[in-house]
Amino acid sequence: MNQKSLIKPVLIIALVPVLFACEQNNRGPLRVSKINPRYFTDNSGKAIYLTGSHTWNNFVDMIPEEESTVFYYDEYIKFLTAHNHNFIRLWAWDIHTWDTKRNQSRDSLLLQVNLKPWLRTGSGVALDGKPKYDLTKFNPDYFSRLKERVQAAGEANIYVSVMLFEGWGTQFLTGAFNDHPFHPENNINGIDMDTSHDSLGVKIYELGNDKITELQELYVNKVIETVGGFDNVLYEISNENHPESTEWQYHMINYVKKVENESGKVHPVGMTFQHKGGQNQTLFDSPADWISQGREGNYQNNPPASNGQKVILTDTDHMWGIGGYRQWVWKSFLRGMNPIFMDPYKGRVLNKGKGDRWEQEMRVSMGLSRKIAYKIDLINMVPSTTIATSGYCLAAEGKEYLVYIPEGKETNVDLTSSKGSFEVTWIDPLSGNTWAGDPIPGGNANKLVSPFETADALVHVKIK
Repeated sequence: MNQKSLIKPVLIIALVPVLFACEQNNRGPLRVSKINPRYFTDNSGKAIYLTGSHTWNNFVDMIPEEESTVFYYDEYIKFLTAHNHNFIRLWAWDIHTWDTKRNQSRDSLLLQVNLKPWLRTGSGVALDGKPKYDLTKFNPDYFSRLKERVQAAGEANIYVSVMLFEGWGTQFLTGAFNDHPFHPENNINGIDMDTSHDSLGVKIYELGNDKITELQELYVNKVIETVGGFDNVLYEISNENHPESTEWQYHMINYVKKVENESGKVHPVGMTFQHKGGQNQTLFDSPADWISQGREGNYQNNPPASNGQKVILTDTDHMWGIGGYRQWVWKSFLRGMNPIFMDPYKGRVLNKGKGDRWEQEMRVSMGLSRKIAYKIDLINMVPSTTIATSGYCLAAEGKEYLVYIPEGKETNVDLTSSKGSFEVTWIDPLSGNTWAGDPIPGGNANKLVSPFETADALVHVKIK
């Protein structure tokens, strides 16, 4: 008999109350699961799957010269909640400006970046004509906003990776070092650097200048003092810094861990892809708890299965800039990773991809993947490339399987080593609707045929 004639529709919407009941941010900080180190966990013992849309101006203001618009953070939090997202990177930006012409945006803008961690109380004038920074005195407005935004995210059950430094702009924007608070002419702190041959100032993000490292550590201490009491915090050392920053980033990872171990509340620390010319192995070799890798290894199209060496927050930012597609979300999820999206939210910073292009392709798919992640026993499931002929399967062998079919209508699922009868539920990756299929027996390699018209499908197979 035709399998389609027997399937019964069920709505995945019924899962939502369960999801929010089991994921409250009062269960302690995240930590790498000892049972399944592909994921974080908390005091609940459950796998905490992370996914969400982050955008450049969700912390510091990035405003075109002729405008006075600001970022409405409360509205952004509601946007994330509406899409069932639970993770963002809270972006830093180390320099005063961002000329988006470098990013090949349709409408290039010269953005003024406001709020820096330090007060401009020093005697003398910086290169931008304003008072110099004192890098030992912190800007209360900056840290007040940091605390408020982390807290607001936590109240919405959203985890926040606090970005400590931003290395891309300093490398690639014309004259960027002149806009950096650590340029010797922009502060009163006696930083000794030869700027005549290093106009980009990338050596700020390397070991070798003890004065700079001490000032950076002082700032890191202030960040931890400000938000280290919140359970929904993670840390990221630097966005897309240059490959020669490796030892400095390793040092900073260990420094954050040292400070937090002494304070008694420890949060995960991450290292993200180094651009330009970085290697994923550098991240895997790091002391970081989590990483965001680059495209090396075909993470864009056929990501390798995570082996649990690190929690992987696979980020479109480090593979496309702005990019990604629906199948990538599902492929990454089924390979044991946590997909996140560099979102051109409202097109206020970069207009590339503005509009609804990313709604179904990325935002909806990530939110749906999170719903499914909390329906299955994720903490006990590991990726397999062989159990399903489609190549994408999360499996707790003998008990539960989630299979993705990225193209075509069918897959074989190998249950030859399993006993008993298994329930089959098909999931439409576009709508989230589910359909109950005929049960299948263990002890066989079972052929499953999708009931959907979509080009891809998910199927959940679970022991009765």
